[in-house]
Parts: sequence; C-alpha cells; structure tokens
Amino acid sequence: VQLVESGGGLVQPGGSLRLSCAASGFTFSSYGMSWYRQAPGKVRELVARITSTGGSTNYADSVKGRFTISRDNAKNTVSLQMNSLKPEDTAVYYCHGYIRDYDYWGQGTQVTVSS
Repeated sequence: VQLVESGGGLVQPGGSLRLSCAASGFTFSSYGMSWYRQAPGKVRELVARITSTGGSTNYADSVKGRFTISRDNAKNTVSLQMNSLKPEDTAVYYCHGYIRDYDYWGQGTQVTVSS
C-alpha cells in the first residue's frame, strides 16, 4: 500500500489549495479514505473522510463549508479542495486509509497559510 500526497504550499489567508493523494497497492474503490492534519505541538486530527463510493462525506466542524473531499476511483486518487484558508489551517496534511486492518499514512504535505 502506498499513499502519496501532493499539492501543499504557501498561500495567503482567504486563498485556496487543492491536495491530492495517489493510492496504489490495494483495491482503492473498496475503501473509505480520509485526510488528517497535524499542526506544530498539536495532535493529529481528522479533517474529512469519504466512503468507498464517494456517496457520503464527513468534515470536522472547523472546515465545514470551506473544504471538500472527493475521489476518483478510476484514477485511484482522493482530493481535498481547501477554500477560504485561514492561518489556523496551517499544518501537515496526511492522506489516510484503513486497509486490510492496518492504518496507512502518506508522507504528508505542508500547508502554510500566511500573509
């Protein structure tokens, strides 16, 4: 199983970024996927998750209405569209899957929101 994130960077408050996670090594369309984030000195927290078909999504209260999780099962990718970014969104963002009874994480991608 391999999860590889991309798309992080530096953005001004109010800006947008789109993160992507390329998955391989398992039947992607059979598993729900999630995005987590971890800010310096804080615990890792769930940001958003999506079911295997993409038919249902859940979000942390702090990102509802600003972030959108989606997936493309033909391309084995899961994405996180982040709009109206705030400085408190600054963190390392991780793609996650609970695959065959194990937790798998990507390497993380840094998102920094600053003027």
